[in-house]
Amino acid sequence: MASESIKAPAAAVTSSFNDRPTLPTSDNPKSWSKGKKWTFTVVASLMTFSATFASSVFSTAEKQTAAEFHVSHEVTILGLSLFMLGYCFGPLLCGPLSESHGRSLPLMLGVIVFCIFQVPVAVAQNIPTTVICRFIGGLFACSPLSIVGAILADIWDPVERGIAACIYSGATFSGPVLGPIVGGFVVDSYLGWRWTAWLTLIRGVYFWVLGMVFVPGTHAPTLLRWFQARECSSDARDELGRANANLEVSHMNWREFTTKYLARPLVMLASEPILLLTTLYMSLVYGTLYLFFEAYPISFQDQRGWNAGVGTLPFLSITIRVVFGNLTIAATTAFHLKRKYNEGGGKVAPEERLIPMMVGAVVLPPGLFWFAWTSSTHITWVPQVLAGIPIGMGIQVIYTMGLNYILDVYTPYAASAVSEYTFVRSMAAAGFPLFATPMYDRLGISWATSLLGFVSVLMMPVPLLFYVYGERLRKLGRYSVK
Repeated sequence: MASESIKAPAAAVTSSFNDRPTLPTSDNPKSWSKGKKWTFTVVASLMTFSATFASSVFSTAEKQTAAEFHVSHEVTILGLSLFMLGYCFGPLLCGPLSESHGRSLPLMLGVIVFCIFQVPVAVAQNIPTTVICRFIGGLFACSPLSIVGAILADIWDPVERGIAACIYSGATFSGPVLGPIVGGFVVDSYLGWRWTAWLTLIRGVYFWVLGMVFVPGTHAPTLLRWFQARECSSDARDELGRANANLEVSHMNWREFTTKYLARPLVMLASEPILLLTTLYMSLVYGTLYLFFEAYPISFQDQRGWNAGVGTLPFLSITIRVVFGNLTIAATTAFHLKRKYNEGGGKVAPEERLIPMMVGAVVLPPGLFWFAWTSSTHITWVPQVLAGIPIGMGIQVIYTMGLNYILDVYTPYAASAVSEYTFVRSMAAAGFPLFATPMYDRLGISWATSLLGFVSVLMMPVPLLFYVYGERLRKLGRYSVK
């Protein structure tokens, strides 16, 4: 009898798993209350803000660290670029881990390790310590960027996720834009450049504590495994572990983890044209944002003679874009996407996300040309600062709707898709600042920024291409929803 009492639950569990059961309503993240979902979305977005703020705040300390450590400005730029290089490689592990072991563990572990490595930056006595610890910090700071987007897919339906993604992407872009502004005034004050790291640490730990309280697990296969283990007796739980051995949600050895999870993002990038082109476009606009962290000081501090604090205030015009970009997204979500969702009986084609992305693609190039040809000191600073609004709006909308499109098309493999595009876009963000200063010195502000405008014009047809042909391409894909 004892033997039968052990085997019966195991058999039921095995059959249940083969039938792909769903979580009970009380444990299903999609069934959470709206208040819980929005609290979670805001807290997770604040954790993302903390990570992206850290990426750019050091850019205002480059001249001071160069003087203190007696190195060239080009060497101190590595503090920004190596942080972004850490963003590149971290997602290759964070994303797969979140699919095999759940979202919470890699997210919370990554954020706290990122915070710890702010301490050696703040007390560094040489440039190698500074840039190496910035790299390690970036390696772990990528965890919210790699995972939070997938979490939004776990808890929201397609229509509401469009609004939730506005908050997330707003945090993603507000962090790097506000970083130089705050850092500029900190560096100019009695606190000095080291406090850019201390402030990052304080903010990061605060949001990490909020995350520990308000951010539970959301990955359905992991939650399902936990739920079934919780419902079994200790003996049956042992049987459940053995029954799970051959299932997707099971723990696996390193070789299986490598081939099944680590390799998947690279395979998806190579085999999915939608993912490849969308990632390249998003990487262009993301790299452009980080290039401006070098271009704005050249334009407003070096050319117009503003100090480090005031010289970062033009970034606020890019921040205003959050309002305009999110209004565009909210309007299309509330009127167009919701109508399509209702007409489709709870289903909507991912390509319907691309309408605001097409608007962003049209707005971005004129903003870049506007910034380029109002940069002369013979022209008042006002129009050049205002050019940041269409630039920021274009970047915001392209990024947000590109992310939503990827999540819709690759929902079953959201974390892998997000980790892949985070890797590529972070490569762009790491590389663009390195060639920004030489490019602007050689071409001048007008032609260097115009070059970015010409490239963005070439990429304009991407969302239209997928709006017309996306459904056919999805049917040909191995990982995309049909």
